[in-house]
Amino acid sequence: MNRTLDADAIAQAVETLATAIRERTQGQPIALVGIRSRGDEVAERLCNLLADEDRELELGILDISLYRDDFEHLHENPKLQESDIPFPVDGAHIILVDDVLFTGRTIRAALDALSDYGRPGKVELAVLIDRGHREMPIQPDYVGLKLSTNRLDQVHVSLETTDGQDRVEIVERTMP
Repeated sequence: MNRTLDADAIAQAVETLATAIRERTQGQPIALVGIRSRGDEVAERLCNLLADEDRELELGILDISLYRDDFEHLHENPKLQESDIPFPVDGAHIILVDDVLFTGRTIRAALDALSDYGRPGKVELAVLIDRGHREMPIQPDYVGLKLSTNRLDQVHVSLETTDGQDRVEIVERTMP
């Protein structure tokens, strides 16, 4: 059985993230760094929601393709894209942003990639969806929505700019 979340659920999850970031950072300068692909779109939406505050707010995009430990993905998706970090990373309060947190391997790769740009003063993690099943000791600081999934389930996030619509589909899988 498949489950879906609509655009309203995604918008509410982004708003939940923005509210939590606003409350915890209390006007301090922050830099949102979205992980390609889709984490960058979530980061842009967060930036738009947080931009009306009186604070320094930066936005960057990080491509982690060459930092991943599962090189098979390059055969399926050989498109490498640029990272764009237009601010000094040294000493910055960075909030990494991703669409789905699963095993933690993407975030490990993002931390490796980010370190090539400098040494942040602080790094936090914001995820649109936390679906559990970590393989690494990585936990989010900010969560838009927590989903209860089985390990084999697939969570497909579609976002307007990248995919033409906002939607999350949970495809339930069972052991053969």
